[in-house]
Amino acid sequence: MEQIQSVRELTLDIKQRLESGFTDVVVRGEISNYRLPASGHIYMTLKDSDAQLPAVVWKNVRQRAQLELRDGMEIIARGRIEVYPPAGRYQLICTSISIGGEGELQQAYAMLLEKLTRQGLFNPERKQPLPAVPETIGIATSATGAVIQDIRDVIKRRFPAAKLLLHPINVQGRQAVADIVRALDFFNNAMEPDQKPDVIILARGGGSLEDLQPFNEEKVALAIASSDIPVISAVGHETDVTIADLVADRRAGTPSIAAEIAVPDSNELLSRIGTIERQLATSVKAQIDGTMRQIDSLTGSYGFNRPLIVIEKMEEQVTVLEREMKRNSLHRLHLAEQSFSAAREKLDLLDYHRTLQRGFALVKGKESYLTSQQLLRNEANAVVLFHDGEVGIRVTDAGHVNGNGIDKAP
Repeated sequence: MEQIQSVRELTLDIKQRLESGFTDVVVRGEISNYRLPASGHIYMTLKDSDAQLPAVVWKNVRQRAQLELRDGMEIIARGRIEVYPPAGRYQLICTSISIGGEGELQQAYAMLLEKLTRQGLFNPERKQPLPAVPETIGIATSATGAVIQDIRDVIKRRFPAAKLLLHPINVQGRQAVADIVRALDFFNNAMEPDQKPDVIILARGGGSLEDLQPFNEEKVALAIASSDIPVISAVGHETDVTIADLVADRRAGTPSIAAEIAVPDSNELLSRIGTIERQLATSVKAQIDGTMRQIDSLTGSYGFNRPLIVIEKMEEQVTVLEREMKRNSLHRLHLAEQSFSAAREKLDLLDYHRTLQRGFALVKGKESYLTSQQLLRNEANAVVLFHDGEVGIRVTDAGHVNGNGIDKAP
């Protein structure tokens, strides 16, 4: 009897046989129908001129690959075949992706290089100049190994006055990226302004492309680009150029070369200072000699001496004027004193006390002096002023005033 299967049974049978037979496949194809929904998984179709293959890239694989995929891009995908029963189709579950057959790291490097180039991170005009004579140098590298020792030796030989600040980091592995970013942030933002280094050396001792991968990460590139302190990148050997090297303000082929770039040679510096001092002394002496000659020429010239003669004559005139002014002032003072004495004598003659001394008297009422009989008649009491005193009186006959009508006040 013919066996009849349900759609589900047949699909599961196909799923089991297909998936067990295609557990690890590598396929080349062009991307089409590319979609990246909010889930973070990539859904796309790989195609060539004769066929199409649905493909899925789970979120964790996409993040690890660090590739910017798009429609029309040719990729090489490694993965396994799965059957998706609800849709009745098979699809490729990608476990790794590379572009055009190149390695994933190389492709990631090329794509990040292109992206950062568009952003202008490699432009020469954004790079900072290195300080001529740094007082403090920040170093981000492994605390152990030859790198830190090479840097110390070179700086001690060339410029021992420099202060070294080491921020230990992992230079490879999963923790390296976070360590590098943290070290750059520490030097720029976590230190007091007067303690910050003048320049930063980011270094490691070379290695394979995989070993150098942390220095090819976008986070590290952005951290270097945002540093307010100039950064010297010394990653690997002369033949190894990383993204960090390209973004840094200065690239050094080795950590030792970075140390030589960071500081001047103290002997050369002292020699230059000595030369400058001698040049400055010669220049100053020449200026002084020239100025003295100009002064001698001026002081010996007629134009310089004539003002002195004029000043001497004016001083003599001032002396004469002072004597005349003093004499005139004394004469005017004498005349003023004479005028004052004459005026005082006239005032003395007008003084009423002298009139009273000649036998006259003044009669004073309540408010004013009484100069007539009529005014006296209006007063009840009065005062008679003599040269040697006064006497109060009472008016007894207001209607007729005569000598008998006035009694001396008791």
